[in-house]
Amino acid sequence: MANPATGPTRHGRHCASCAAPEADAHADASCAVWNLSHELRATRDEPATAGLYVHVPVCRSKCRYCGFHSVPAGDVDAGRLVVGLLRELEQYDGIDCGTIYVGGGSPTALPTGELIRLVRALGERRPQAEEFTVECNPGQVDAELLAQLRAAGVNRLSFGAQSFLPKELELLGRGHSVEPIEAAVATARGAGFKNVGLDLIFAIPGSTLADWQASLEAAIRLNIKHVSAYSLSFEAGTVFEVWRQSGRLAAVDEELDRAMYEWAIERLERAGFVQYEVSNFARPGYECRHNLGYWANRPYVGIGPAAASCRMMDRGGLRVTNRAEIEQYLMAVESGAPAPAEIHEVSPDDAVCETAVLNLRRRAGIERAEFQRRTGHDALRTFAGPIGRYRELGLIEVTDRAVRLTRRALPIADTVLCDFAALE
Repeated sequence: MANPATGPTRHGRHCASCAAPEADAHADASCAVWNLSHELRATRDEPATAGLYVHVPVCRSKCRYCGFHSVPAGDVDAGRLVVGLLRELEQYDGIDCGTIYVGGGSPTALPTGELIRLVRALGERRPQAEEFTVECNPGQVDAELLAQLRAAGVNRLSFGAQSFLPKELELLGRGHSVEPIEAAVATARGAGFKNVGLDLIFAIPGSTLADWQASLEAAIRLNIKHVSAYSLSFEAGTVFEVWRQSGRLAAVDEELDRAMYEWAIERLERAGFVQYEVSNFARPGYECRHNLGYWANRPYVGIGPAAASCRMMDRGGLRVTNRAEIEQYLMAVESGAPAPAEIHEVSPDDAVCETAVLNLRRRAGIERAEFQRRTGHDALRTFAGPIGRYRELGLIEVTDRAVRLTRRALPIADTVLCDFAALE
């Protein structure tokens, strides 16, 4: 499946966004941005906890499995896009951000000069950010680009490797071979990056357990700090979904998918990685702080077409999702208006449920005292029904400090979490 936490685009939340009426889109979005900005600025109990996500919605070519919003890089005026992104960021002046994450699409599909211009400006405007990540396509980087990213303040790189098998890379439509992955990691290290991670996909159609084992072993040999491992899912509107419906591709069966996932957990643990979220593993101290903010349901600001911003509290919350059309987006922000957006008010009950669902994705689970402080609810009482049922099945454990999924529950985490998505 696509990574739900590389940025708040298609974030996979358990409630739907509702579109603002077209005639009032700018007025409603302006009001929503002001309200959201006011809420974030007013936060004093969680200083610098907002995450800043910048969505660069361009790719040199579309991968066959990808359901994230992007358009061909050649169809976009890169300079105009970068100016637009920074112009939108001005609407959130005064909001401290503890992390910055530039994702896509593929940020490295931008011309080098424009990408460096973007990251320099982000670093200058949010100097307090402790973690500054840029997603990179392994086939689109060289020593000069990586050195400039490091000099601009970027301190974490996430490479979309996806596989170390040529046949799988070709099927996925990645546009790069195995060698650039290995070269990119080595070049990043030479440029001074200590914090380098890889995204990998398992359960690729036609793959075997041995294929996945070979791919993961190759990643481990590179001595990286972070691994995101996702089971491939067939997303609506993708080439893979069309091929699945026509019979050209078939999903890996559930038993093999589970075996691949369980092997990854075991092998990465032996290699010194800690599983800190259902699909994410890091060497101690190298967990992705930006994504941890999502799973804690802390506030975030999303900049760019299809990006979202959110503030969640016990009394509910507000989510503003920019519409995806790039030209409409640019015309709005160039005029000083908020991006055309869909606005959704999150009810107090939904806010509690979303916090529980996201917390349970973490291996630390729901930290009971923190949950009580942030939502005003006692997790054991509020979710007594599902906690009791799954505790009897050995899928949830309760301690004095936390409620969390057991190791047995991880392969079926989505099924368990669905029972926390609404109050009984």
